Amino acid sequence: MRFTIFGATGFIGSHLVRRLQQAGHDVLAPSRHDMHAAPPVGGHGHVIWAIGLTGDFHSRPFDTMAANVSELAPILSQQNFDSFLYLSSTRVYAGSGNTAEASSHLVVTPSNPSDLYNISKLAGESLCLGLARPDIRVARLANVTGPREEERFTFLGDICRAARSGQIWLRSARVSEKDYIWIDDAVTLLLRIATDGQQRIYNVASGRQVRHQAWLEAISALSGCQWGVEPGATDASFPPIDISRVAAEFGFAASDVLPRAAEVLNG
Repeated sequence: MRFTIFGATGFIGSHLVRRLQQAGHDVLAPSRHDMHAAPPVGGHGHVIWAIGLTGDFHSRPFDTMAANVSELAPILSQQNFDSFLYLSSTRVYAGSGNTAEASSHLVVTPSNPSDLYNISKLAGESLCLGLARPDIRVARLANVTGPREEERFTFLGDICRAARSGQIWLRSARVSEKDYIWIDDAVTLLLRIATDGQQRIYNVASGRQVRHQAWLEAISALSGCQWGVEPGATDASFPPIDISRVAAEFGFAASDVLPRAAEVLNG
């Protein structure tokens, strides 16, 4: 099969490309410079939109909107593909008590700079879901982690970089907790959704919460660094993610990420 991965040089995109190539598929990986060129002969095949920003979206609002919406629109409008999977985020559930894919109660505040990311992801989702094609799907990803996290602009990346300096100071409460899914599990599930998904929206998550304190203890034990929590640190928890849809449709069960802390830190 042919696959086109937009965002192939990113963390998730590069792992998708590697897995597909190992399986013998025809993989196209357009750069940002040539992504809007004429579609290839035979079309794009199965498209996965892995372009996006993560932890640095606060300082790059225009790039965030471009990655999640404006660069996406021309590719969608061509409709020259066998299927299309848009990678969104479970951050869109922030402020909601219901994290099932069918939830219609998603809260955003335009005046909150942090919500620009969520708004842009939901706008991208709306572009996809507004097209009457059941083979255009959305995957809402939780925190995807993997080897050498320090190279990424994420919470764990910050922790790993701080550990190298010998001291971690946590700016969020130690009881803060989020869902983390290992990159290999995420890639496996994304490819199943891209080619065989029967629904329009899927949560791609482990269904497990990991506390910030658990990460701190694991990373500090490996690195020998000291750690502490800044005074007045607030709870930065996200709600537990409902994975009943992927469990029922694909028999999905994620591995536990915390025992792989050594890979997160050292690769």
